[in-house]
Parts: sequence; structure tokens; C-alpha cells
Amino acid sequence: MRGPCDGPRAVLFDLDGTLIDSIQLIEDSYRHTLAVHFGREFDREGFLAGLGRPLKWQFAQWTEDQDEIQRMIQTYRAHNLAHHDAMVKPYEGAVEAVRELKRSGARLGVVTSKLRAGAHRGLACAGFEGLFEVVVGADDVQEPKPAAEPALLALSQLGAGAADAYMVGDSPHDIQCGKSAGTRTAAVAWGPFPRRYFDGLQPDRWVEHPSALVELLL
Repeated sequence: MRGPCDGPRAVLFDLDGTLIDSIQLIEDSYRHTLAVHFGREFDREGFLAGLGRPLKWQFAQWTEDQDEIQRMIQTYRAHNLAHHDAMVKPYEGAVEAVRELKRSGARLGVVTSKLRAGAHRGLACAGFEGLFEVVVGADDVQEPKPAAEPALLALSQLGAGAADAYMVGDSPHDIQCGKSAGTRTAAVAWGPFPRRYFDGLQPDRWVEHPSALVELLL
């Protein structure tokens, strides 16, 4: 039986920018793709607008040509994979916090807009391997974040209810996903998004440092 101070039964995490520090790799891959396909300079506001959404959506902002979008995705992934293992690392204190959440009995899942295989690779490189019961990628759903489907699928696989869960992420898409699914939401302060991107979303909590993720149990 859960005690009065027990935390949520489930905690769902975004991956990039939340658990693993991969933003520079993502930015470099995006910049490289635009240079190859359009000879365009990097636009950070445009990059942030799509960060946390699937590549197909991001590159559809540049062209309606579906074949070109697929070529852009291939260019991006080739660059990303070539540099992935050397550049990906956990945020300081994140692995320890996730381990503590797991020891405390929380059911843990990852909900990401990247492909599930890529998510598993990132988790392994950053030291999170074996800590999550469920990993839901963009290839597992019809409607990725910010829609509710990824969070609802993860909760279903965990056998957990939304009312007893948190969705944790660095982007407004994560917070929208959690709210649409009916979970509580926690925005992390160490990601690339300025707080103004969360205006009007009102996350239930702000987490200021990865080590403070354990406080979701309180």
C-alpha cells in the first residue's frame, strides 16, 4: 500500500535535452543537413521551433517534396550516427536520480520523438541501459508529441494511470503531450528552451537540476 508521501506510480521522460546531453549533436546534424540540401545558414529560432518533434515534421517546414524530405532525413541521420557515441553524455546527476527513482518503486518510461532504436542507443551510451521498462519512439505511434498518444501508450505498457504519473521534459512539446494525456508535468531547466517558450503551458513543476528529479517522489 502506498504511503502518504509516496510519489507517482509512473514517471515518463523525454530523452534528448532531458536525460542525455545531445543538443549540440542534434544542432550540428540539423545545421549540416540545411547546408547540404539548401546551402542555408542555421536559424536557431527555426531550429528550436522543431526541436522535440520528429524529423519528418521538421524538414517539412523547408519543403513539400516528400522525396526531398526523406533525403534530408537520411543526411541528418548519417551525420548524427557518425558522431553520436562521441558526443552523447548524460546530464550530471541524471543517471543517479533515475536509479533512485527506480529503487523507490516508480515505474519508468521514455517517450521520445526519435526512433526507438536510436533512443536505446542513446540510453546505452549515457549509462541508462536497463533503467527503463518502456521506451516509446516516434515509430511506435501515429501521432507523436505534442499529441497525447506517446504518453498514453507508455502508460498502457507500464500498466499505470495518468493521474499517478508525471511527464518530464525540456520542451513545450513534452509538456503539451503530458497535459493532453492527463499526467502531471515537470519542465526541466537545463534544456535549450528559454522559459518564454513555456508561457501559457504552466507546468506543474520546474526541476532546476537533474539531481532534483528524485523530488518527483515527494
